[in-house]
Amino acid sequence: MRRIGMYMALFGLLAIVLNYVGRVPIILEWIYKWGEGVAWGIKIALVVVGAVLFFMGGSAKEVEAPEENPSE
Repeated sequence: MRRIGMYMALFGLLAIVLNYVGRVPIILEWIYKWGEGVAWGIKIALVVVGAVLFFMGGSAKEVEAPEENPSE
């Protein structure tokens, strides 16, 4: 989930920055048909949800195998 979150957050930030340059990613072009406010909401939501997924996802190194009980 960390990787998906990272990509979502980066894509949202990239869309925000490119909006100021006058370029819009093709995949996000449709959100501007609903208006500027909705487009900003979707871009901000991408960043926020991506950050939540990134920080809540945990790393793959944290997953440990269950401990074996040597006494049995």
